[in-house]
Amino acid sequence: MAKIFVVDREHDATVKAFKVEREHEADLLAFVVEREYEAKTDAKWFFVNRQSEATTKLFWVEREHESQLKVLFVTREYEAKWVKGHPLQNRL
Repeated sequence: MAKIFVVDREHDATVKAFKVEREHEADLLAFVVEREYEAKTDAKWFFVNRQSEATTKLFWVEREHESQLKVLFVTREYEAKWVKGHPLQNRL
């Protein structure tokens, strides 16, 4: 389950992520769901408003080399998946 809270400070994050433009650059193809119960996998994200509700505290970094996770947002739910094995798999 990926309930994501975006933090303002890097040191508050459990995951540092970078948004990429192309699928071959991504570790994860993420789809944003509209309801919390739909966020059943790492690839289906629901953004929460409170840090206490989150399973992951995420900070968006400005440079790819600073990230732990490279994310590409997809527009179709069935496209959401891990592109390759990753240490954060099943941990979001």
